[in-house]
Amino acid sequence: MADVSAPCPVKYFVAILFREPAQAAAAIASTKQRWGDIDFEGADHLFDVTDYYEPEMGAPLYRRLVTFGELMSPAALVDMKLACNDIEEHLASQGKRTVNLDAGYLDHNKTLLASAKEAGQKVYLDKGIYADLAGRYKKGKYQPFEWSFPDFRDGRYDAELLQVRAAYMAQLKQWRRKGARKNLNGEKLKEVLLNFQQS
Repeated sequence: MADVSAPCPVKYFVAILFREPAQAAAAIASTKQRWGDIDFEGADHLFDVTDYYEPEMGAPLYRRLVTFGELMSPAALVDMKLACNDIEEHLASQGKRTVNLDAGYLDHNKTLLASAKEAGQKVYLDKGIYADLAGRYKKGKYQPFEWSFPDFRDGRYDAELLQVRAAYMAQLKQWRRKGARKNLNGEKLKEVLLNFQQS
């Protein structure tokens, strides 16, 4: 029987879809209140792969990636997605969203998004939320799948994701240097991750 090992903490990001910069700023402020300081903020990429959101949010739309300074447990994904839904609702105007927030994380070998929609490749987690594997690190980049978001497939975020990965790998090296990865039960794992985040 294999021993139970602690998972490595991961690098969380939110992909913010918006029309006005002030709307993105309000969303970022709300995420910082929940998950701490932002350590990376990407460029505003024109969101031109679908017009699905335009009746609700207008046009043109842009997508910006932001990441959080503290590494967190991969188990936090469900609650982060639900909190993002709450932020969207809070910032809505006249019953229409002004931002759309996609929560996810990356580690050294994958990117993963949270989703409230079921699909064949998605794995159910909890509270109505699924894990959607968005990319696998191979040959120097996160390689998308056929089901990945079109704007993640076309490479527009590749350089930013690699920059975030480099920062994550440096943080992970520090975490491992502290000897945090060892056989732990669930409660002890939470304690280790919390102590790392507070150090």
